[in-house]
Amino acid sequence: EYDITGYVRERSGSVLPGIAPSNAYPCANGEMILIGGNGDNVYARLTEAMGRPDLKTDPKFLDHASRGVNQTELDTIISEWTSTFVLGDLLILLEGKGVPASRVFRAPDMLEDPKFAASEAVVSVEHPVFGPIRMQNAFPKLSATPGRVRWPGPALGQHTDEVLSARAGCSVARLA
Repeated sequence: EYDITGYVRERSGSVLPGIAPSNAYPCANGEMILIGGNGDNVYARLTEAMGRPDLKTDPKFLDHASRGVNQTELDTIISEWTSTFVLGDLLILLEGKGVPASRVFRAPDMLEDPKFAASEAVVSVEHPVFGPIRMQNAFPKLSATPGRVRWPGPALGQHTDEVLSARAGCSVARLA
């Protein structure tokens, strides 16, 4: 988008302005689901999953451009629908209809998720004050050079004297 038009898309939370529906929506159990149903075919499958074929032919939502213009209204309709489902049931329904969707992972979810564990997305490293802490592993994980996290990083100012003396040539007196 930027390369072709020079347009810089700014941060907008979970919504992609003018791209609808593509947002995070609430579920009945307080969790959130991310649905990417903005393509015409995917949107049609979403309306089927919702039991709302009328949304497929409504002029306000008929095509990609009109859904983008009426994004807020469409997001409200979808939010009302998703909030009637617990996350797991909604994921099964949308997967069955071929609608891209995922739970919105929070930190506790990531630490407990078997897929995160299997992909080693989270690793445990030793912190000098807090002991073992879990944090994101190197990403992407490449087969020949997978990378690894060896430590959680320095304490604030830990290397200041070393950098200023060795790299910037500051004397001991100047550092003091």
